[in-house]
Amino acid sequence: MTASRIGWVDYAKGICIILVVMMHAVHRVEDVLGAEGFLSPVVDFAQPFRMPDFFLISGLFLSRSLFGPVNEYIDRKVIHFIYFYVLWLTIQLMAFETSVLLNSPMEFVKLWLIGLIEPTGTLWFVHMLLVFYVVTWLLRRAPVLLVFAGALMLQSAFQLGWIETGWAVPDRFAERYVYFFAGYAFAPAIFAFASRAAASVPLAIAGLAAWALVNQVSVWQGVHSAFGISFVLGIMGAAAVCTIAALLVRFDWAKVLQYCGRHSIVIYLTFPIPLTAMIKLIDRGHVPSDMAGLASFATLLVAVIAPLVFHRLILNTPLRALYVRPAWAKLRLARAQSPGRQA
Repeated sequence: MTASRIGWVDYAKGICIILVVMMHAVHRVEDVLGAEGFLSPVVDFAQPFRMPDFFLISGLFLSRSLFGPVNEYIDRKVIHFIYFYVLWLTIQLMAFETSVLLNSPMEFVKLWLIGLIEPTGTLWFVHMLLVFYVVTWLLRRAPVLLVFAGALMLQSAFQLGWIETGWAVPDRFAERYVYFFAGYAFAPAIFAFASRAAASVPLAIAGLAAWALVNQVSVWQGVHSAFGISFVLGIMGAAAVCTIAALLVRFDWAKVLQYCGRHSIVIYLTFPIPLTAMIKLIDRGHVPSDMAGLASFATLLVAVIAPLVFHRLILNTPLRALYVRPAWAKLRLARAQSPGRQA
């Protein structure tokens, strides 16, 4: 059961990470070329469920550690994300704000410090996960349904415009925490749902067709982000992705998605760099606007594949610390409890 669960979760994560990279690739290419390509409708279709599903999946296995030793939780859910956030905030700022670093080091330091409390760019997801893990640990003794109801009320308040602080952290927390907590709170039901979906292929396909129609009509009508509707579509979309992932595991299809899912953190942390490089090439290469679709697709491929290739190349070098925490970045007590474990 464990292998099966991990299998479909990896497929689901693979679907999500590719949809996330696709969104960034398509939007940036189309901004440069001033035209839409054939991937734009896919990006629009995925908008209601792209991030909800990612957060829901992130909470699925939380029960394994939430009530375990505090030091292990702090190490794996707090220090882990602090390490990668600070490391890649530094790397991305050096890559994208090179002129500021060279011409005004103090201004660069200011940008870095601001980035610690106001995440920008793609790293906001890593920052938000850190917040979610801390808050969920603090609420671990509270009744699950009460916390879920509170998270749903927060999202409702955000959608109604009652929560609009201007600071991305509390605003995003209000908007997204309900999906993360749902992944934790209803994990047994989610795993059971995925198992049933894989066991009844005709029913699963019929359900996916109905969901796709509802989701697409909602996007066409522009109501996918409306109060109440966005939550329903987010949960429906997450269920659909889980169903697709379970079917892919059953028939052992699309192994590349599973690989991407297993290394989703590698792709997520790295893809902005090759993506930005592709955007510069497209801009300077005077790509015609009617090539927006192909240019977006090529950018998507590079932004997904380049991080995976880079990861494989550095796996046995000191640079592996870009994706695997070294021993010095772990709690000493946590290491002592796992003496044979590699960083």
